[in-house]
Amino acid sequence: MSKTSDDEMLLHKQTWHRERQIIARLSSLNYRTGELSSYLHNIACGVSELIGVDWTVVTFCQEGFETVLASSLEMGEGEHVYSLHGLLTGTVIKMGQSLAVKDAQKHPEYGQAPEGYCAYLGIPLRTAESEVIGTICSFNHLPRDFTKKDIQIVELFAERAATAIDNYHLYQQQCKFNHILEAEVEKRTAELQAVQAKLLEQERLVAIGEFAAMIVHEIRNPLTTTIMGLKYFRKTILTESAQERLALALSEASRLERLLSEILLYAKPQVLQLYELDVNEFIHELLVCISEMPEALGRQIEFISVLPTVKILGDKDKLKQVFINIVRNACEAVAAEDFIKLKVDCSDREKVCINVHNSGEPIPSEVITKLFQPFFSTKPCGTGLGLAITKRIVNAHNGELLISSNILTGTTVSVQLPVVIK
Repeated sequence: MSKTSDDEMLLHKQTWHRERQIIARLSSLNYRTGELSSYLHNIACGVSELIGVDWTVVTFCQEGFETVLASSLEMGEGEHVYSLHGLLTGTVIKMGQSLAVKDAQKHPEYGQAPEGYCAYLGIPLRTAESEVIGTICSFNHLPRDFTKKDIQIVELFAERAATAIDNYHLYQQQCKFNHILEAEVEKRTAELQAVQAKLLEQERLVAIGEFAAMIVHEIRNPLTTTIMGLKYFRKTILTESAQERLALALSEASRLERLLSEILLYAKPQVLQLYELDVNEFIHELLVCISEMPEALGRQIEFISVLPTVKILGDKDKLKQVFINIVRNACEAVAAEDFIKLKVDCSDREKVCINVHNSGEPIPSEVITKLFQPFFSTKPCGTGLGLAITKRIVNAHNGELLISSNILTGTTVSVQLPVVIK
């Protein structure tokens, strides 16, 4: 056999061996969504091995900067981001074509190579829509020529890398879109549930109102007759024990009458007469009424106003009822000479928060959760409808009623109402 035939056979075997290596490397790549870094690292290492270079990186290029996504050599911790200006990679991105430079130091017109490297091969990463999104860059310490076969090999891997990066970004966008969609669905579902709950509550209150009106009417007439009869006996001469029993009967009858009135007040729909109210003026006027209450006698009521003035849209009489009830409760919770503080907070531009604070005994957390329930009361003679009615009035104003209490700061009842925005 001639020497020429031996050389051709050896070349054929080398080519076949290299092609098998390429196929093996490509077959070993297994990209899964979310595992981009290890996939690109395998590509960088595979390129370095197959074309025999010292270093290969896969980069993502955007807005004049390149980010190294994977490297065949260890580059240290942290993100590696570089400006494309003046670099060989910048030339590849600008041209959108492969670039092979035997010695970048002798041909600086193509751009600068990393320190210590001469030969350069850059292949653009192109998506299915022909958009260049990055590069595969191979560097060699010594000058060398890159063959057509070398370029074809790296282009094969560049196609895989571009597809993986593009799919990864599409996957990230899909995840973001799904998250936004789920949040929007959750928000809309919550809004729908709130509307449905409000409609059910309105229907329930209408039914309760009709039933309560009927019951109250049936009870009030005989109750009024009973009270008139009991009051008649006060004119007669009775023994001391009989007078005590009569006083107790009248007291219980009066309590029943108050309960009937509050049941009607709670059950009937809240029809508001809305006007613009200056919060400071409203509370100053309110304090005049509050100071006359028996529960307020001996208590110090301090008002901390807000500047500049804030206006709300509200029913003046019903809001007075709200704060009279809240301040009465606060006065009953503290001893004589103690302070009750009313403070207006406008830290939120869309709503005003009027806080009523007392330093009395803290309310247990298990009790706070029940305070707005109808007929729940911690007072011996309470009807349990005061705070329930108060909450309904505040809710009718599109506001919120909150209670916080602990041993260090005392108890604060907060009425949050939307402000008039001009």
